[in-house]
Amino acid sequence: MRESADDRFPTASLGDVVSEVRIAAEPRTTFGKGAARKIRRSDKVPAVLYGHGIEPKHLTLPGHEVLLALRTPNVLIRLKGDGVDELALPKGVQRDPIKGFVEHVDLLLVKRGEKVTVEIPVTTVGDVNSEGLLDLQLTAVPVEAEATNIPTGVEVDVEGLEVGASVTAGELKLPEGSSLATDAETVVVQVIAKPTEAAEEAEGEAAEGETAEAAAEGESAEATAAE
Repeated sequence: MRESADDRFPTASLGDVVSEVRIAAEPRTTFGKGAARKIRRSDKVPAVLYGHGIEPKHLTLPGHEVLLALRTPNVLIRLKGDGVDELALPKGVQRDPIKGFVEHVDLLLVKRGEKVTVEIPVTTVGDVNSEGLLDLQLTAVPVEAEATNIPTGVEVDVEGLEVGASVTAGELKLPEGSSLATDAETVVVQVIAKPTEAAEEAEGEAAEGETAEAAAEGESAEATAAE
């Protein structure tokens, strides 16, 4: 039988909300790969602002400031510049696959008081029963919140949870003003039994057997090729 979080093991929420970051924005009038490369060489990032039925605005943003801002999940960005004074949320970020720097950002225009759906990080606190292992099924959970009042995350207290226990999305205590935007029965964390010594040995033997079998097949293939 599934044991859920109850009064003995309550879930707790992080009280902080995502802060607003101000970033200078310049209108962008040149497009294409060549123009984008030129922008990046000057340590800047091409971006597009869209939403609320407006014509997409093509912008250029300072690369280092954007990189720092994106370290915060669901960061609220205040864009200030020539003809631009808007609030936005990052909705799509392209990064260099090797160096990791930001190549392009899609920004969703938001208004104060507007509800948005975002995924907030899940953090566990405490230790489960010594006979169990914590299995984090979701690292983030979808919630609906005001664009200017997005929670930084939600904590789940797992202290003392027994093997077989779990916490569902519906049992999370979300910050005030936020509501769940996924199936309440979705399992967020669960506690599984630690593998026994015999099971670990059997798994090791099985892995060794697979390795030996693969090596034998390789030798057989080489011999056939040599013939």
